[in-house]
Amino acid sequence: MECPACGNTLTRMTVADVTVDVCQDGCGGIWFDSQEIRKLDDREEAAGEALLDVQRDPNVAVDHDAQWGCPQCGHPAMTRHFYSPKRAVEVDECPRCGGVWLDAGELATIRTQYESGDERRAAHREFAQQLYDEQLAEMQKEFAPVSAEAGEVAGPTEMLRRLLHFI
Repeated sequence: MECPACGNTLTRMTVADVTVDVCQDGCGGIWFDSQEIRKLDDREEAAGEALLDVQRDPNVAVDHDAQWGCPQCGHPAMTRHFYSPKRAVEVDECPRCGGVWLDAGELATIRTQYESGDERRAAHREFAQQLYDEQLAEMQKEFAPVSAEAGEVAGPTEMLRRLLHFI
């Protein structure tokens, strides 16, 4: 498999029960197949420490603005998004196979963002709730005039029903 960032040949590396592909002696990035990163993204998971020091070539330059293809399934463009609500690390994820590419040093940053898995899950729940609340407020603004014109007051459940019917 070829590194999406620098073109180097990726090397398979097994840590605990997870086999990843690393850009050893290249850019130092790591490829995780779908959902594998979840097994090593927490500082409580000691096995992940073995991936924190992938040997890199300091002369390899990576264009972080480029859009990379998936090294696993060949999809032409991975999607770049933040890994967590803290927005400290942008990862590249394949929309077809679900694999994730991390640039050198990003796993270390991800592993230090939260003190525990429980803290990480709580932050994700809070972030999802905040998004839900914002979307619900927008729907209330959108549907309130329609409800007022009809002489009725629609609650959140009724608004969701109408939205789903509309879609």
